[in-house]
Amino acid sequence: MTGHVLVINAGSSSLKYSLVDAASGEAAATGLVERIGEDQSHHVHHGPDGDFDDDQAVPNHEAALEAAVRAFETHGPALGDLDIVAVGHRVVHGGSKFAAPALIDDALVAEVTDLVPLAPLHNPANLEGIKVARRLLPDLPHVAVFDTAFHQTLPPYAYTYAVPSEWLDEYGIRRYGFHGTSHAFVAGEAARLLDREPDDLNVIVLHLGNGCSAAAVRRGQSVDTSMGLTPLEGLVMGTRSGDLDPAIHGHLARVAGRSAEETDQALNSESGLKGLTGANDFREVSRRRAAGDERAQLAFDIYCYRLKKYIGAYYAVLGTVDAIVFTAGVGQHSAEVRAAALDGLEGLGIRLDPERNAQRADGVVSTADSKVAVLVIPTNEEWEIARQAVEVTQD
Repeated sequence: MTGHVLVINAGSSSLKYSLVDAASGEAAATGLVERIGEDQSHHVHHGPDGDFDDDQAVPNHEAALEAAVRAFETHGPALGDLDIVAVGHRVVHGGSKFAAPALIDDALVAEVTDLVPLAPLHNPANLEGIKVARRLLPDLPHVAVFDTAFHQTLPPYAYTYAVPSEWLDEYGIRRYGFHGTSHAFVAGEAARLLDREPDDLNVIVLHLGNGCSAAAVRRGQSVDTSMGLTPLEGLVMGTRSGDLDPAIHGHLARVAGRSAEETDQALNSESGLKGLTGANDFREVSRRRAAGDERAQLAFDIYCYRLKKYIGAYYAVLGTVDAIVFTAGVGQHSAEVRAAALDGLEGLGIRLDPERNAQRADGVVSTADSKVAVLVIPTNEEWEIARQAVEVTQD
């Protein structure tokens, strides 16, 4: 795999970009335009000559991408000086239609548009980024890389909910899973770190950031994952509740007069760590916990207990586990979370080395005699998107 890929991640009010060498994973430059459409936006570009910051109104995504292109020309590296082979777009939801990355054409745009009801907060922004980039960079191939694609290998008994069957047929109600690009990258890196082939390895991957998800990966393929139809299901997250009794919606409608939309908004944006402590940043929760805050301690205990339950469940799903991998901000940097989540699992052959766990930000943190390797691996979704984009364009 050779060449650079311009990786674009368009959010509802942001545009994140990175120019990635698909072979090495090194980023020649990265940038972020935030608060698009507000009176004052913020643009930061990290290039070879340092950081460039700019605060001015950016009315829409087209203006944001134009600002990014200007930053490349002004602050480097100049796009024309590099062997850019593709533009890779992160697309959150591919539904059941997309199990792999795909070249973007008008037909694909139409299909992703049809999937908007499954991801109304994400796919419209992703589509806007695609539309703008295709117009401004028409001579490059554009590739869609779907967050849900890695989990399309789930067997029917893992992705099917026990609800009326017509819900799946008519409305697409099933488990899709998310963070698939991260899970795919980390599972592959785990195999490399252990000097094993991906198809000879069973791994539990724990992606713990502001959004959190777990995945059971058997021989390089996802066979179960904690997020479901939406990113709400599963682990406790920064602002999302994770697993709960689905009857809560109906109960709150009866006793509090809350609409489904109000409850959905609260479960996605006002719950999780934020709901329990008032803070969604795990670092702040950790500081409060260290200072003796009882709510922060309870939130930490709930967070780690849920993790432990999923580790045990996915151990049962896989039968044998070669590695447990922690990744993303909390997974990589919180030794306390790793220790609490794995505490008491020695009977499953999982032995954490306290010294390694406390000192290492990446690598092996289990003991030499642990039957299950415990790894800390930084995720790199941009590199994974770049690699998949190159594979598609060079096939």
